[in-house]
Amino acid sequence: MVVDSIMSDPKKKSNGRGKGNRKKSMDINNLSRDKTRKKTKTDSGKSLVEYDPLQRYLSEINQYRLLTREEEVELGKRITEQDDSEAAFIMATSNLRLVVKIALDFQRVWMQNLLDLIQEGNIGLMHAVQKFDPYKNVKFSYYASFWIKAYILKFIMDNWRLVKIGTTQGQRKLFFKLKKEKQKLIDEGFVPHTQLLSDRLGVSEKEVTEMDQRLDGWDLSLDAPLREDSDTERGAFLSSGAASIESQVAKKEIETLLKENVAIFRTQLTERELEIFDKRIFTDTPLTLQDIGDKYSISRERVRQLEKSIIKKMKVFFKEEIPDFNLYE
Repeated sequence: MVVDSIMSDPKKKSNGRGKGNRKKSMDINNLSRDKTRKKTKTDSGKSLVEYDPLQRYLSEINQYRLLTREEEVELGKRITEQDDSEAAFIMATSNLRLVVKIALDFQRVWMQNLLDLIQEGNIGLMHAVQKFDPYKNVKFSYYASFWIKAYILKFIMDNWRLVKIGTTQGQRKLFFKLKKEKQKLIDEGFVPHTQLLSDRLGVSEKEVTEMDQRLDGWDLSLDAPLREDSDTERGAFLSSGAASIESQVAKKEIETLLKENVAIFRTQLTERELEIFDKRIFTDTPLTLQDIGDKYSISRERVRQLEKSIIKKMKVFFKEEIPDFNLYE
């Protein structure tokens, strides 16, 4: 495919730049010149220039000349009609400086490795080369800028925090415009209420509220100390969801106490009451009232009355034998 072969073509076009193209590359050239070269010394005393990947990259892309509008159209036709990989390579490499320029605009938000943004922007550029329609009266750099920005923006949104803070188009719009719009309203003398921000940005109030909360809350390491002068980690204050040792011990003691007193209580029951206690009250699979009534030739209602009486006697017994039994009811 065209996209797969764009950046792998070894051919380079470096036969000069026109006057009209000099201004476009000024920012990148200045960035390359402004990078300070730090020198280190080897054991032999020779000075070496410290390797700078960004400076090296800027130097490499300056070898590719910018295209005229006519050349863009011609190359676009070759790509569209002939699937010409060489034309795609020329179109992409001639616009690498455009990617750097756009990445620099996003750098004030990302504030990390600029090459990460450039790399993502280059992917967007390659897709723009493949999708470009030379028969529409649109300049390629204008068309490609949307693809480049889209890929850079997606990269920033995916890597801003460990948890993604925006996936929809509205959330991505909010990510960059919320704080700016807030400040704009304040400068105009308005209080930046959620409803006002929602109207200005064209999104729902819920999205404004959620994004505001996400932007204000940063990822925190559970291994980080609670304070600078503390050795206690944040994770130590998180609930494990399991019962505490004290609760487990207390529960075990209560179960043992109940088991002992149930055994004593059973000795105070008649044979029929014991049958009802074991097979109706103190079991996971109780018999029906009819089953017990048929066994002792009594009615279902009589079995219900006996069951109620046994439960009442059991409560009285437990209150007498177990301290603070009322707390466990």
